Amino acid sequence: MPQLRIALAQVNPTVGDIGGNIELVVHAVEAAAAEGAHLVALPEMVVTGYPVEDLALRLSFVDASRRATTELAARLGAAGLGDLAVIVGYLDRQSGAADRVGRPKGSPQNSAAVIADGRVVAHSAKHHLPNYGVFDEYRYFVPGQEALVVRMHGIDVAVSICEDIWQDGPSLAARAAGAGLMVVINGSPYEANKDDVRAGLCIQRATEAGCPLAYVNMVGGQDELVFDGDSLVVSAGDVVARAPQFRSDLLVVDLELAAACRDDSPTGGALTVRRADLGTSVVETYEPRPPTRAPWLEDEAEIYGALVLGLRDYVAKNGFRTVLLGLSGGVDSTLTAVIACDAVGPANVYGVSNPSDWSTRHSVDDAAELARRTGLHLDTVEIGELIETFQKQLTLDGVAEENLQARIRAVIWMGLSNQHGHLVLACGNKSELSVGYTTLYGDAVGGFAPLKDVSKTLVWKLASWRNASAVERGEQPPIPENTISKAPSAELRPGQLDTDSLPDYRLLDDILDDYVEQDRSAVDLVAQGFDQDIVTRMLRLVDHAEYKRRQYPPGPKISVRNFGRDRRLPITSAWRETAR
Repeated sequence: MPQLRIALAQVNPTVGDIGGNIELVVHAVEAAAAEGAHLVALPEMVVTGYPVEDLALRLSFVDASRRATTELAARLGAAGLGDLAVIVGYLDRQSGAADRVGRPKGSPQNSAAVIADGRVVAHSAKHHLPNYGVFDEYRYFVPGQEALVVRMHGIDVAVSICEDIWQDGPSLAARAAGAGLMVVINGSPYEANKDDVRAGLCIQRATEAGCPLAYVNMVGGQDELVFDGDSLVVSAGDVVARAPQFRSDLLVVDLELAAACRDDSPTGGALTVRRADLGTSVVETYEPRPPTRAPWLEDEAEIYGALVLGLRDYVAKNGFRTVLLGLSGGVDSTLTAVIACDAVGPANVYGVSNPSDWSTRHSVDDAAELARRTGLHLDTVEIGELIETFQKQLTLDGVAEENLQARIRAVIWMGLSNQHGHLVLACGNKSELSVGYTTLYGDAVGGFAPLKDVSKTLVWKLASWRNASAVERGEQPPIPENTISKAPSAELRPGQLDTDSLPDYRLLDDILDDYVEQDRSAVDLVAQGFDQDIVTRMLRLVDHAEYKRRQYPPGPKISVRNFGRDRRLPITSAWRETAR
């Protein structure tokens, strides 16, 4: 059987930085050539970054992507890399299509280009355009209708793009074409445990195609999305090689593949197979390398890695160097601070403690202990006199007085941000955001919210995991134990606890998972055994807080249903869930 050395380059592009992304591609191709690869595949839309959203509707942007891809091919040929077949994702457009209502302006296409011998020898557009969850691809792209099969070194290689393998069709077309290898380029966002699903899906599609499948995925943060890499190769019903999650990598794999045996262009279901031939000879027999398999990460390690990468890239790609956050001594701000230290380094993390008359001594001490353990900067700006000054003018009480404290703190944080160029981090968690327990223009201010998609119970798990992982490495745990074990409180009035107005967080998160993530009704929740009064009260809080969530900063998506791209509900709505 013919041999082929393939390289899967999971790189970290930036949306809109076409020149910088091309440099990433060139460096990856050079590295693949140095490893003796015959084929290198890079992620979906790597030339432009992904997702480009409405940039796809700008003709100037589409043309820049097309021009850069053509110039990339010429550059690789001039550098003596023309013998290496390169598959890259780029933004293209359907030629000769007229604009009309219901069709994306300019007919953009999410495409793959096959580059060899200094030119683009073939290209193919994504067939299946996802229009669920975080995806709006029907808004931006025109689907392709052909399955591309490229002959290289005596092997027929079928090329697909991301969603194509999540739907039926392309794998069957690959089998009909007699493909010896299926290559899938991807921009597949992270969700908890999605790596398990991907591996199973790749094995299923490889079985349907009747050949090994190579899956290369993007890595990096892009606004709310995190791409985790996790590129892999499957064959004979098993994962034979796997790249790590959350970092750039070049996965090099040697494969023995079925020889090309047909030259016709059959129809594979709804797709017509289009063929291209690179004219390259069969590779001389060589000693294959043993494949590498990156270890699977446990759940907390995987989620934590996504949060760190999402924050790191948001900071770097938006031109910041430092971050600032309010440090109350509570578990949310503490975990956010530790994530920030791991993402950008403690020298670039600035914490501000803003004690009021109701702040407990242990909270102030816990914030100071966190700073000592991590090395982050900590300043203290007391707000007691500021509260008195406001109260002389306003005379607020109750919740209005409590929120005044949060808003005074926010003014301090934003003032320091404006003065020194810090990115302010909001520290609220998903449970609080669900029920509206965040103060607009108070603790909700900021440019990024690392815990936006992290439930309160998961916050505690991640804090405990981070400490345990430090112990395993022989380091001091960064989070004071008292911060994890103490009862949560906003400390905006004497003796205040979160449980004064909310059920225990384990119960609350159970309800929220069913309502927010699963779209279950109040009747369903009561039938499951939840107390009717609690269900009615919590669901009313969730529904009334939609306007707050719309104004909350973006944060990394880790769940199936995050607030933002995934869950979209009207602010103005008279619909209310009832348990009867």
